[in-house]
Formats: sequence, C-alpha cells, structure tokens
Amino acid sequence: MSFSLDGKRIVSGSFDNTLKVWDAQTGQETLTLKGHSSYVNSVSFSPDGKRIVSGGEDGFGSYREGAGGVKVWDSATGQESLTLGSKDCSYTSVCFSPDGKRLASGDTDKTVKVWDAATGQKLLTLKGHSGYVASVCFSPDGKRLASASSGGSGVSSGTVKIWGLSPLDTSK
Repeated sequence: MSFSLDGKRIVSGSFDNTLKVWDAQTGQETLTLKGHSSYVNSVSFSPDGKRIVSGGEDGFGSYREGAGGVKVWDSATGQESLTLGSKDCSYTSVCFSPDGKRLASGDTDKTVKVWDAATGQKLLTLKGHSGYVASVCFSPDGKRLASASSGGSGVSSGTVKIWGLSPLDTSK
C-alpha cells in the first residue's frame, strides 16, 4: 500500500491480482488496475503521482512468454505502460527513485534489481543476500538503495544492506 506524495490517493495491491486506487479523503475506490496474473505483493506511486509500479508473483514458476512480475501503470487511466522482470522469481518489493527515473525491485532470487523507469531496461543486479529480498527503498537523494532480506537457509535472521548507486554503473 502506498500514498501518493500529495496524500490525496492510496494504491493497494491484492491477492485477487489487481491494484486499486482509492480517494484518501472519502475512502472511495476510484480505479481498478488489472494485468497481473497472480498476487500483487508491492505497490508504490511515482514521486509526481503520475505512475504506479507494482510487483507480484506473475513470474514465479511461470514459463509463459513475456512473464514478468513488475509493471508500471498510468495512475490516471490505469493503462499498463511497462512489464519487466524475469520468469524465475517473484517480486516482493518495488519502489521509484526520488526523481522517478529508476525503479528498484526486491526479488525471491535473493537479488535487488535497478531498472530504467522509462524504458524498463535493467541497469543493475545487486547480489549478496542469503534470503529473498523483502524490502527495497531509495535514499532521499537517490544515491543509495537499502534492501532487507529474510533469513536464508541456515540463517536465523535477515540482513539489511546499503548499496551505493552514484554514479550509477549501467554496464552491468
């Protein structure tokens, strides 16, 4: 669940494979977004409120062409503008960078991915967690990314990692 930066709308993801946009003042549903083929685990508004990113189970165990569990939507029309991600993991957390130019995803494949929010091109894959990545968040200046993971096999607790992103290395 996420508030828009102006506080006027809320977006929620659901086990019914949809996202819903709500008026934060009245509680009325204003939009339903359909396009995920499985559970929606994480949602977030872009800083300008014009887009929504969602992460879900679409790719997990799916071998259909084009499967990808991260989607970007127009928050006014509900139209899907991008689908990205792979067919071999579930996306547990997604967020926009403070300038809205990048996305981050936390994945069940124990990685963090950074994407170009306009094109969907993968910019970085960050490895080092021993369990699935449960949460991702950019720093306010967009130069760092925090990720938290579950405990992996034989690990009693998860980890938090801080990744430096400046300058962003786009060669990976």
